[in-house]
Amino acid sequence: MSQDIRDFVSDSVDIVAYGEPTHQEPAFAGVRNELFAQLVSARGFRSIVLETDRVAALAVNDYVFSGTGDFDEVMRAGFTHGFGELKYNRELVGWMRSYNSERSPADRLTFHGYDTPMETMSAPSPRTYLEHARDYLGLSWDIASVAGDDDRWSRTESVMNYADSPGLTPDAVQLRVLADDMMVRLHASASSLIAAGSLAAWRRAYVFLTAGIALLRYHAQCAQPVDPMDTRVSALGGTRDALMAENLLNIRTFERSRGGTLVFSHNRHLQRVESVLDMWDMKLSWSSAGAIVSSISDETYTFIAGSLGASAAISLAAPPAGTYEAALPTSSWTLLPAASVPSATTRTDPTPMQGYFPLDPDTLSDAETILHIP
Repeated sequence: MSQDIRDFVSDSVDIVAYGEPTHQEPAFAGVRNELFAQLVSARGFRSIVLETDRVAALAVNDYVFSGTGDFDEVMRAGFTHGFGELKYNRELVGWMRSYNSERSPADRLTFHGYDTPMETMSAPSPRTYLEHARDYLGLSWDIASVAGDDDRWSRTESVMNYADSPGLTPDAVQLRVLADDMMVRLHASASSLIAAGSLAAWRRAYVFLTAGIALLRYHAQCAQPVDPMDTRVSALGGTRDALMAENLLNIRTFERSRGGTLVFSHNRHLQRVESVLDMWDMKLSWSSAGAIVSSISDETYTFIAGSLGASAAISLAAPPAGTYEAALPTSSWTLLPAASVPSATTRTDPTPMQGYFPLDPDTLSDAETILHIP
């Protein structure tokens, strides 16, 4: 048992995937900040990736890297899911900016989101993302007339009811062709575009265009006549995680020469085993982003699974005797080998509203390390 990440992460690890078992307990983000600082100083890590929209996170990276923007506005606009309001996210961004202000650009830390601009039950129009790429390429295409009203994309019914989805309409198919053509043009003209501007601007256009294509892919899945609802929502979850994995792999193409990356997200997105969960009275399963990345990438991937004892924030009582969590340390947060956790039972007392996914045999067999907050 230890609080030193060096005891669990060697010099050869490229991606440390640190998962939280619920988004509602802030202590995991507090520990994340400590672990990231340790990885920066002891293992040469130079980037962090959070479960927030990749496009929105560009504003955060501009701030931490070069001081661009107002802190409060960056925290508001640069995070999705309301994560910019959280104390430990504000502390993280402030610390990264302070760290970078005293270093050369080559040695500065970078901030990324790897999520797509969507929620489980809603996804916006791809219009603004495609228009950004169009403008960067200097094209005059009228994307707005093809995309139509933004509301027809963003309605909950457009995601949850395939008959109401615009994802496979002729307009959507045309947008996918336009987006694909822009991606070819973006690469074909890369040398001249970068020479006339900057690599940073090219990469920003790429991120916007990738987000627009991701939305078109997600809306296309929404339009598939898939029943029952369990199968439908599982397919949507699998699509989202596949898009998240694509983002993370792309982030690492830019970061791998600079150092390792800490990824902070939900356990279910980072684990390598199949993501299985009960939600809304449905049995859902899909392949997680962690499973995809660790299978495709030649980089070293290590998974630290978060575990929780009790929590006032989510009104979670102390773990019942005989459960995995009850056998773990009770004094302070602790890192320990997953293989060292004694055999026990999976706790069944958490409620769906608490959003806590307890330790279970699959998680313990998949993770190298457990980070337990008592």
